[in-house]
Amino acid sequence: MTSVLYDTPGPRARQRNVVFSIVFVVLLALLGWWTWRAMDDKGQLKWSLWQPFTTSEAWTTYLLPGLGNTLKAAALAMVIALPVGAFFGIARLSDHRWVRVPAGVVVEFFRSIPVLLLMLFANEVYARSGGVSSAERPLYAVVTGLVLYNASVLAEIVRAGILALPRGQTEAAYAIGLRKGQTMTTILLPQAVTAMLPAIVSQLVVIVKDTALGGVMIGYTELLNARSTFAANYANVVPSFIGVAIIYIIVNFLLTSFASWLEGRLRRSKRSTGAVLGAEDVDDINAGEVGGAPAAGAGRSTV
Repeated sequence: MTSVLYDTPGPRARQRNVVFSIVFVVLLALLGWWTWRAMDDKGQLKWSLWQPFTTSEAWTTYLLPGLGNTLKAAALAMVIALPVGAFFGIARLSDHRWVRVPAGVVVEFFRSIPVLLLMLFANEVYARSGGVSSAERPLYAVVTGLVLYNASVLAEIVRAGILALPRGQTEAAYAIGLRKGQTMTTILLPQAVTAMLPAIVSQLVVIVKDTALGGVMIGYTELLNARSTFAANYANVVPSFIGVAIIYIIVNFLLTSFASWLEGRLRRSKRSTGAVLGAEDVDDINAGEVGGAPAAGAGRSTV
């Protein structure tokens, strides 16, 4: 099968693809074997270094509290960044220049600054203001930095998702007398959410991972920061990194799996639910027309 963007490979191309695949698998196996040997030579595969992961003390003292702080900061940032990003994304589509221009300036400004700098600036602001205790300051700084950066990115996702919809949707809404605000909330946003969901979920995964920046620079005791204490106590640096990486993979996999389920549910809910007439319904309609008075519903097409 041939299309504009893709030509079906011929016999030689298929053979070449098979050879490339075999070579890649062999190289990947060699890399895995080399990594295993290197770790074994350094004594990193000894059971004594991995045994702490099987004890409840390691989890209740280090890993689970760190994971809880990671999820708390990420959840707060998600809950705040999503509506803020949607607000600025819609504001950038406003017909009023005094709304559109300031929203664009805010989005472009915070999107251009690394999230780590935003966390550091927020931490300094909270330290000078004195309104936040020193114990809560790292959490506030991490959440503030994540919200400022990711809300600006989500604003662009929302704006792009709405602009990607066919222009006929907007024109049809205006034709039946809907105002722009009604068109946005009842027509455009519900359709754009499904299209935007993969990009939004990708950004939510970034939020979960970026919480680690707070642990590195401002001492927030998230999962990666708790790993350092865990590794220092059990002297298992490499196994601790591998274990924490697996935890991050599991958390993000669960997040993306839930998003995939939600996307499928949204798509199924938007399918047509129009009733299809059966043979007995058609006979009733025809009988009504023969009687001289069109039956109720005659002349209306069922979609």
